[in-house]
Amino acid sequence: MAKICKTIVDCMAFLVVGIAVLGVLHPPALTWVGPYIPWMLGLVMFGMGMTLSVEDFRRVLRQPLTVGIGVFAQFLLMPLIAWGLVKAFALPPELAIGVVLVGTCPGGTASNVIAYLAKGDVALSVSMTMVTTLLAPLVTPALTFLLAGAWIEVSMAAMMISIAQMVLAPVLLGLLVHHYCGGFVARISPLLPVFSVAMIVTLVGGVVALSVGKLLDVGALMAAVVILHNGCGLGLGYLLAKICKLDSRKARTVSIEVGMQNSGMAASLALLYFSPAAAIPGAIFSVWHNISGSIAANFFARRDEKQENAHEVLSL
Repeated sequence: MAKICKTIVDCMAFLVVGIAVLGVLHPPALTWVGPYIPWMLGLVMFGMGMTLSVEDFRRVLRQPLTVGIGVFAQFLLMPLIAWGLVKAFALPPELAIGVVLVGTCPGGTASNVIAYLAKGDVALSVSMTMVTTLLAPLVTPALTFLLAGAWIEVSMAAMMISIAQMVLAPVLLGLLVHHYCGGFVARISPLLPVFSVAMIVTLVGGVVALSVGKLLDVGALMAAVVILHNGCGLGLGYLLAKICKLDSRKARTVSIEVGMQNSGMAASLALLYFSPAAAIPGAIFSVWHNISGSIAANFFARRDEKQENAHEVLSL
């Protein structure tokens, strides 16, 4: 069972691509997902909460500076990159708000898996995801209003309430379940990543199906914007971490955490407050960042292997 679960999680990128194709070719198969997208995101966050413990909060307190650097990078670099790309490509308001939403959202849960595959600091990755997620109800609406208010009306208060309901409350509920029902959580823990993958894949398929008309018109443009957004986040996140003199493991972790956004949240907020077209950047980001994250993890892991082999040769 554990091997089957691991295989499903490892194939997440292919599953996301596959359901996105289904959403394009046969939208009616997935348009039913629309009304349930906020609930699906809430279930993903609940699953994330069940993987957290009080020790995770203690870990943040033990390395506040390192976590702070990562959180600062997350909420500074990605929103500013998004804003710059919107300006550079002169995107229409409905797409501009979608790109900004992706940039202002916290780190995605998939980043923890990618950090593990990249031989990064998984504890730091979990800490960053946790802190940015807990800050999201305040920071995401504020940054969205600041950066996108010129293009479209943004209701900060309503967005704060929605993020608290979809993200904060489920995470805290999951944390309580872990704390008081630890034995039960331990038994089902192998299934939690698979459950999250199923929810995220279905969510992406639903967003694609709901916005397929606009997607076919702007898909190539949005793909270019998303790839640049993600790539700049990965690169600048790593650069900032090295400037702050973090070691290689921590620097790659910050890079991955900054570059991989909770695009499911971005798509959900876009559908709730704006339009299906505004959810397109989040949907494409959901597909692409799993692919780029896997590539980055492979690059870092192979680089470590080469360095280890070089050390072994020198020691002979």
